[in-house]
Amino acid sequence: MTCKTIELAGAELTIYARDNTPEIDLERTYPTVLVIPGGGYGFCSAREGEPVALAFLAQGCTAAVLRYTVAPQGRHPTQLNQAAAAMAYLRTNAAVYHVDPARVFACGFSAGGHLAGMLGTLWKETQEGEQAKPTATILCYPVISGGACTHASSFRNLTDNDEALTQALSLEQRVDSDAAPAFIWATADDGTVPAINSILYAQALARQGIPYALHIFPSGRHGLSMASELTNSPNPEAAQWFDLAMQWIRRF
Repeated sequence: MTCKTIELAGAELTIYARDNTPEIDLERTYPTVLVIPGGGYGFCSAREGEPVALAFLAQGCTAAVLRYTVAPQGRHPTQLNQAAAAMAYLRTNAAVYHVDPARVFACGFSAGGHLAGMLGTLWKETQEGEQAKPTATILCYPVISGGACTHASSFRNLTDNDEALTQALSLEQRVDSDAAPAFIWATADDGTVPAINSILYAQALARQGIPYALHIFPSGRHGLSMASELTNSPNPEAAQWFDLAMQWIRRF
């Protein structure tokens, strides 16, 4: 395995890549997952970074973790630009990391789910254009809406209390026919980011005829990550999300 950390557009990108060998296939490429931790745009959660990347690596993917700039050092569009640069870097350096450029996914948690969702909906607003568009997104208990069900601190950190910008970044309003497909999961009793965020985004995708999968598990606190002992968040029912997400990835 190759593990490499680089500075990219002011963010830190750590890449976990498989090493091809003559015994297997020197030309093999792998689906690749950009993992985007949550933290309310105020920090990047370690539990939602490396453990998730290594789980994807174990399932035959290349993985990368983006540690993006958080408030107050950076506001929108800093985070979107950093995520777009990371997506483009993985595709541009596909030969180095054995990336299949047609299968590059963004997996985000909570506020990181909002950032992954911005990649899926606002990629045309980035300098990288289509290079920034995920093949599909994996949104884990995502912050989506700036409306009544909002996670106020995430949008406060992202927009510095700019109400107009908050509404402009309410992603259920930004889905169009060019949005990326999405796998979405949440828990019904999440008291921090209500599951209605996930439902609103799924409804927006459905209106545009864009493929999606939506899983609402009955119970589980916010921030489950892998929902396992490894991430100090054991929840066997919600832990099914990872196998379901891998099935989703293999559709592409």
